[in-house]
Amino acid sequence: MSTMPEDKMLKDHDYETAAYLLNCDVAAIKAVAEVESSGNGFLEDGRAKILFEGHIFYKYTQGAYKDTHPTICYYPWTKQFYLGGADEYKRLAEAETLDKSAARMSASYGKFQVMGFNFSVCGFSNVDDFYDAMQQDEASQLNAFCEYIKHNCLDSCLEEHEWVDFAKRYNGLYYWKNNYDKKLEQAYNKCSAEDAG
Repeated sequence: MSTMPEDKMLKDHDYETAAYLLNCDVAAIKAVAEVESSGNGFLEDGRAKILFEGHIFYKYTQGAYKDTHPTICYYPWTKQFYLGGADEYKRLAEAETLDKSAARMSASYGKFQVMGFNFSVCGFSNVDDFYDAMQQDEASQLNAFCEYIKHNCLDSCLEEHEWVDFAKRYNGLYYWKNNYDKKLEQAYNKCSAEDAG
């Protein structure tokens, strides 16, 4: 059971509003959260769940720190340097000492693990405002997710449960390495059964 304060957590009506906005069923949205963050947008210490991506930091710093900081600045993508959980903030903090903006753009955040570089399409004028919103509550994380989905025209994938297409466009070309599409389908079936019950 999560010890997260109730006021930070999504309520049923939040899911229903988002489902209406995206023209899909609630289970489709819950499935994404289940796969991306095990359905919880926050760590036990109250900070948003994050995952720092060194290949993105490499991109936004043009590889400037690949020799001096090889565990946070590298190409291509690998999960070799992931620390997981709260320790991802150590990687983020190290990157922030080098380039704060690039660092925050290089992590994914919250219940739906939206990448920081998407701050603009999620309705924010800068990555710091996006970062602060992701730390507030799951409702803010859901709003960012909905904006991202609409901007990238992924709502039809959720509506039609086209998990391969969704996985490719939401999680990247290497989605298949983690069986992302299959995990989404399984999570959707589970969430659908729970909602029906």
